[in-house]
Amino acid sequence: MNLTLFDQFSPPSILGVSLLLLATLFPALLLPSPNNRWVSNRLSTLQSWFLLLITKQMMIPLNKNSHKWAAILTSLMVFLLLINLLGLLPYTFTPTTQLSMNMALAFPLWFATLLTGLRNQPSISLGHLLPEGTPTLLIPALIVIETISLLIRPLALGVRLTANLTAGHLLIQLISTATATLLPIMPAVSALTAIILFLLTILEVAVAMIQAYVFVLLLSLYLQENT
Repeated sequence: MNLTLFDQFSPPSILGVSLLLLATLFPALLLPSPNNRWVSNRLSTLQSWFLLLITKQMMIPLNKNSHKWAAILTSLMVFLLLINLLGLLPYTFTPTTQLSMNMALAFPLWFATLLTGLRNQPSISLGHLLPEGTPTLLIPALIVIETISLLIRPLALGVRLTANLTAGHLLIQLISTATATLLPIMPAVSALTAIILFLLTILEVAVAMIQAYVFVLLLSLYLQENT
């Protein structure tokens, strides 16, 4: 039973060739490509409005020096949003349930924000390791604690995204299995679990969108500290 539950998190493959890269790049094919027409169709207009809304939301708390990150943060937001939502469809694979992939996204971007701070304002960036007015005896301990909390940020980003999506997929599979098993035995209980499954699916759609937003929002906050 445990193997069948966690098989959904194994990367798909054909003849020993992993399809993880294909599953990661496929959502980008669903986006409408821009055109040179003065008046675009409704889908392109909706996409442009959505991208503008995301970009404005991400850039409001940041200063002008950080606005050059707008394309990266917006692209990451759309990328995570599409992958998380498409992973809720039947017979699909969600690449963001893999901790290795989430860490590959979190660590380089976090490290880039750290290097940006050390290059542009090294004294302020290093000053975050030691709060002002700290007693002399607590300085070594606080420096160690703040350094650990700084280095653990990318791990927290990756684990948060992985854990939330993995837990949601497991709950959906468990309740859907219970619904199918109870249908011939107790139809009334099966109908109740089907209702719970429907409500849980709506919740997971919200979680997929919220986790993509939280991932990018935390990166923007890290960037705000270093610019």
